[in-house]
Amino acid sequence: MGTTPSTLDELMSRSGKWLGLSTTTSGRHTATVVADRFDRITWRDTYEQSAGLREVAEELNERHDHTGDLLTDVFLAAYKAGPRLREREEMAPSRLLNHQIIASLLESPGFAELHRETAGDPYAAAMAVLAQAAALRRMLERSREAQERSELAEKAQQDAEGAANAVGEALRQAAEEADEDGTVPATAADAVQRSVVGAETSVADAQQAAEGAAQALAGAAPGIGAATRSAAANAAAAAREEATLMRAWGVAPGELERMPFDKRARLAERLRTGRLARWAELIGRFRQMADGERARRVENATGELVGVTLGDGLSRVIPSELANLGLPGLRAVFAARYAAGELMLYDTQGEQTTGKGAVVACVDTSHSMYEAGPGGVTREAWAKACALALLDQARHGGRDFVGILFSAADKIQVFRFPAGRPADTARVLDFAETFLGGGTSYQTPLTAAADLLEEEFDAAARTRGDIVMITDDECGVTEEWMRGWIGAKRRLDFRVFGVAVGAPLAADTGSVLEALCDNLRSVEDFTDVHAAADLFRVI
Repeated sequence: MGTTPSTLDELMSRSGKWLGLSTTTSGRHTATVVADRFDRITWRDTYEQSAGLREVAEELNERHDHTGDLLTDVFLAAYKAGPRLREREEMAPSRLLNHQIIASLLESPGFAELHRETAGDPYAAAMAVLAQAAALRRMLERSREAQERSELAEKAQQDAEGAANAVGEALRQAAEEADEDGTVPATAADAVQRSVVGAETSVADAQQAAEGAAQALAGAAPGIGAATRSAAANAAAAAREEATLMRAWGVAPGELERMPFDKRARLAERLRTGRLARWAELIGRFRQMADGERARRVENATGELVGVTLGDGLSRVIPSELANLGLPGLRAVFAARYAAGELMLYDTQGEQTTGKGAVVACVDTSHSMYEAGPGGVTREAWAKACALALLDQARHGGRDFVGILFSAADKIQVFRFPAGRPADTARVLDFAETFLGGGTSYQTPLTAAADLLEEEFDAAARTRGDIVMITDDECGVTEEWMRGWIGAKRRLDFRVFGVAVGAPLAADTGSVLEALCDNLRSVEDFTDVHAAADLFRVI
């Protein structure tokens, strides 16, 4: 370095560009997804409640850096209604790999489908993170070189910032030693010059490191793109499956939102691994069918329009007859025709809903109910799906529901679902998943059903209950029991509907089941939920 004195203005001119370096390069972001304080609180609360998230974080942290930020970004991308990413230029170099992963995830075709299930739902967003954990692990392993180069770029950037700060410190010292006319001693000027050279070298190194990191990230991009497409598709499928399970089992979105995280996780696991998990789609279709039949049914109407008749039913008067009321001179004619029962009315026919008491579903769980029919659907699955739809039917009608599982004479289990309180999901699952095995006895479940309806009559004076007997077997009953059964039917005025599942002989003319039931049908195609559609119009 020379020893010629310099003025402070000259030194400022030569080194001023380095003074702003620290303010332009420091303060870069470590989070890819823009989030507010409430979003971060949601993530922390969810992380604390999910053992699965903590296990994934611990595993990734053992082998990779900054994975806590990555998991947070994956969660917020799924959770926020409109996730917005920071620009790459705003990110700390060490988080550029995270940024690339999240950007690729949001651009993947499956993300929109995934996001429909997870937006605004912390639990679903956490499940999306877990569903993508394996893919994240593979991406981090395959992008290790890109991450290492990004770390070097950040270290080089920090060194450049330190060099820029050294220029500022040297200038400050030179300013303190400057004469009144601004002349700076040679030693102080040389110190400024050395700091400038150091800054130039550090910035060049940082630029070279940044270019190396960018090249490594570009090389990793195709693999990241393929992995995120697969991860988003798998996560979307998992989210869709769980949502389908919840809907099929009648768990409303509002109920899920109020459910504690751990309880919801246990419920989801039970639904995924339970006895009827593979039949969720069938159960959902049954419930949708029943809901559609309820929508088609018109309360207090006699059914299908078949023509015109005469009578005094004002609710069915045809428009031309009603027009007489608008003419003062014809109002007396209308009154006379009404008094004589000669008004022209729409004529309808059909079945009416008459049940007011409890709905009782007696479901056979003998060994033969294991047998599968078309589509691999078992007799048990069809019967339980029908019973669950009947549970919905009862609740929509404000009626109690009782599920009776039976097999041999000494095997019976009763599940009560009073109309006055919500049906507990765990209890519904207990009813659906219980299987007794053994033979078949009609008398035991039907006696229990009649006793329950008698209790209801004694307690609330309600009659006209409905019993639905679902079985795949034919068995006898004693004459004495039959006399008592007929007496109970007459006294309590209940109806009995029979469904022979995969057992046409049980529904034949002259069978015991026919003698017991007011309405009997046989079901052979277990993929067909509409075989029982009329039940939901008359019960």
